[in-house]
Amino acid sequence: MTTDPSSFLTALRLSDLFLPVGGYTASYGLEQYINEDRIESGEDLRALLAAYLRRIVGPCETAALANAHAASADGDRRRLLAVDERLHAVTMPREFRESSTKAGAKLCELLDSDATPNGANAGEGRAERTESASPAADGGDFTTAFGDAIETGATPGHYPVVFGVVTQARGLERLEACLSHAHSFVTGLLGAAQRLGRFGHTEIQSVLEALEPVITAVCERHVDDDIAAMASFAPLAEIMGMRHERAGRRLFMS
Repeated sequence: MTTDPSSFLTALRLSDLFLPVGGYTASYGLEQYINEDRIESGEDLRALLAAYLRRIVGPCETAALANAHAASADGDRRRLLAVDERLHAVTMPREFRESSTKAGAKLCELLDSDATPNGANAGEGRAERTESASPAADGGDFTTAFGDAIETGATPGHYPVVFGVVTQARGLERLEACLSHAHSFVTGLLGAAQRLGRFGHTEIQSVLEALEPVITAVCERHVDDDIAAMASFAPLAEIMGMRHERAGRRLFMS
């Protein structure tokens, strides 16, 4: 199967740290690992990120993204909100939840402004589209309907869930969307590790290359998971996230 060029470019855009959704402010506990001298080498970093992929990103965020993608394809708002609620419930550290929901809201805001003609106010553009169609009722703009639910507080709007809705609307297959998100997660944490001053460009690239098979295997394993199977089991990572909330020295939001 050949990927549509527009969808491929969308995947590149959404997985790029240049995307202004705040991903560069999150380390998901990695900063605390480094502050406590638990990571001293590139091999330590590779092992930690592989564990993140296998225990958090795969069974939790990839499963959420894939189910959100499927719900969006079916126009199933109830299932989509159930995915978002489940992800919120299984994400234990407060900072992890806040980073995810802030990034989800930013992604909705960014894409909503993209779709607003002539650079008009995003809220006004959404109102105009809502008047012209009822997305929840007659299968119109499902992405806009989900954005409205986030804006009104009806659902948390976690980033993987928003990512699933957006990528489905823009023509990415489920596995492609999962790979794009997992790659973005890894490069985000590698960027955080580099900015914390422990690793150079060459070592970061070596770790990224070593993690590519793990990214692929994790996404292929969890792309068909059911909502009920969504869970994470990474006690030390969660503890590091919780300690980071009270750390006196912090460069990152999480």
